[in-house]
Amino acid sequence: MPTSRITKQTVDRLEPGAKDKFLWHEELRGFGIRVTPNGSKSYVLQFRMGGREAPSRRYTIGRHGSPWTPQTARKEAERLLMLVHQGIDPIQANHERRRQAVDLAFNAYVETFVDLYLKKRWKHWILGAGVLRREAVTVLGRKALPSIKRSDVTPIWDRLQDRPAIARLTHATLRKLFRWAVSRGDVDRSPLDGVEAPPPVPARERVLCDRELGQVWCASELLGYPFAGLYRLLLLTGQRREEVAGLDWAELNRSEALWVLPSGRSKNKKPHLVPLSPLSLQVLDGIARGPHWPLKGLVFSTTGRGPVSGFSKAKARLEHFIAQATGESAVEAWRLHDLRRTVATGLQRLGVRFEVTEAVLNHVSGSRSGIAGIYQRHDWREEKRTALDSWAAHISYVVSREAPLV
Repeated sequence: MPTSRITKQTVDRLEPGAKDKFLWHEELRGFGIRVTPNGSKSYVLQFRMGGREAPSRRYTIGRHGSPWTPQTARKEAERLLMLVHQGIDPIQANHERRRQAVDLAFNAYVETFVDLYLKKRWKHWILGAGVLRREAVTVLGRKALPSIKRSDVTPIWDRLQDRPAIARLTHATLRKLFRWAVSRGDVDRSPLDGVEAPPPVPARERVLCDRELGQVWCASELLGYPFAGLYRLLLLTGQRREEVAGLDWAELNRSEALWVLPSGRSKNKKPHLVPLSPLSLQVLDGIARGPHWPLKGLVFSTTGRGPVSGFSKAKARLEHFIAQATGESAVEAWRLHDLRRTVATGLQRLGVRFEVTEAVLNHVSGSRSGIAGIYQRHDWREEKRTALDSWAAHISYVVSREAPLV
């Protein structure tokens, strides 16, 4: 096995052969250079873990050229031999380093966690995936999972001080991610161990009064498509924001004045019948530019490929229009979900039976839970129609008293 001092001159003089050729350093045992038949030259280190009886292993330091010269490659070989003397296998250490930089980089690990855990075990996995990508990846980026400390996570909570519900969801999802990582052996300990969960969000009781109800209805017209119709259907049907935003024309039947929400899109994974009041039909007629529907695709979409987004900006515009019309500096704080609570409260004010209100909202709690829910199979279609028609008539009455904003 040829040996020599490995210098730039000796490396340059090396010629390829029919198979790999090696030149070993005459002073630093195990350090050498390999020349392949195609002329490629790479610095290598040959070593044994555990004495003469152990098999020989070969580590490729790098190809000849920047940054690997005979001098820099020798220094790297000396460093690697120090690891070997300490009982550390450089090949395994390199594999682990690459694994942490690629597979265990936080942003990549989030996607692995979403695909292998959240999608399979969390009913509302999209919410969990969303907060991880928006709130956690923004802070932790490509940081290797095993190197993440509690202090690295703290900025996440600092950013979410004014969003308690999001903070609580982010904490729950991030805690599950690290516990899952521990169970797989990817980390030894979760950096969230001992970190208190954000306090529960107080139950909301905000209900829009009739004056505010009329203001939202009138101001929504100024938003134009798609939010004008979306806000009005939220008010008229009492359904959830995601359910209305994802409405597909195929779910609608104009002749029967009915919206059939499929189980795959409802929160409780049960199909839901939503009777459409005459006022709801008018809203849909306006979007379709006539009574000849259903059309194809999503009712509320700016791209034609996915449901509408940008709810926060649309709501800010709506509140701006209301403030301008009323001369008030600001509108009392409310959320989109408060519209659903307003519908439920309004139905009760109109004398609608509690179980019918529950049926309108597609709740499975209260009168529709437990043993009653198992044996009670009445779909309440006609009762819901009567209730929603009465609610639409109430909205029309309220709006007739409200000065138009256009």
